Amino acid sequence: MDRLDAMRAFVSVADLAGFAPAARKLGLSASAVTRLVAGLEDHLGARLLQRTTRSVALTDVGARFLERARRILADMEEAEASAQTERTQPSGKLVVSAPLMFGRLYVGPVMSAYLKTYPRVNGELRLSDRMINLVDEGVDIAVRIGHLADSSVMARAVGDMRRVVVASPRYLKARGTPLRPFDLAGHEVIQFIGGNSEWRFTESGRDLRVPVTSRFSTNSTDAAILHAEQGGGLVNVLAYQAVEAIKARRLRIVLAEYEPPPLPIHLVYPTSRLLSAKVRAFVDLVAAETDWHFGTR
Repeated sequence: MDRLDAMRAFVSVADLAGFAPAARKLGLSASAVTRLVAGLEDHLGARLLQRTTRSVALTDVGARFLERARRILADMEEAEASAQTERTQPSGKLVVSAPLMFGRLYVGPVMSAYLKTYPRVNGELRLSDRMINLVDEGVDIAVRIGHLADSSVMARAVGDMRRVVVASPRYLKARGTPLRPFDLAGHEVIQFIGGNSEWRFTESGRDLRVPVTSRFSTNSTDAAILHAEQGGGLVNVLAYQAVEAIKARRLRIVLAEYEPPPLPIHLVYPTSRLLSAKVRAFVDLVAAETDWHFGTR
């Protein structure tokens, strides 16, 4: 027995003073309504209705239960309406996660535009270079740069990203421009703490792994870019991280013909058959309004 269905049957019988009119309202047979109410009484261990051949009347227990049943059904209808509204109209709290620098430069402005467009949504932007579990940390959408390993999430491709090797014109003038990946052995390179000791390139479709050693390493992309601008050597970064310095000609791309294929940029969100309106609206806004193709167009 579904207790909510039984409550609806009981309330309808009480309101309409009979099983037959209640059955017509609910689209059920009179015998089905009778079974629902009888099952509810058995579950409660109390008689809710006094039945005669001509009338139906509430018992004292039934009258008190009727008030509570009405509240429960009204609360359920309100909850259902609220959930259905959220499916069609963006509302509630949207939590977005993104890499630190990319989020600051590119996701933050999208979040601002989104909140202006959808005033019923409250936004939270979490910036971190740490890989997170969306469900465990209560994140609705995450921006990820690179190939996805997590098959438990839904993903939408929204861009792509070159990985580039850059150096300052001053450094290249003093030390020469590397023409092939293995020329890096004669150059100063800038590394990231905990990063890979090999830089990846491609040549004629083959994957190349070039060992590198450095005199300067850091856990900050900003510090690495600044050191490269000051003539400290070559650094291997995602294109967006150096885009401003490249545009201003403080850094120059080298070994472009040996770059590996661009990395995809995805919006990922927990697997769900029923995607909420707030998530769907954010995904659609990014797809429609951004150009996250860094150096590939």
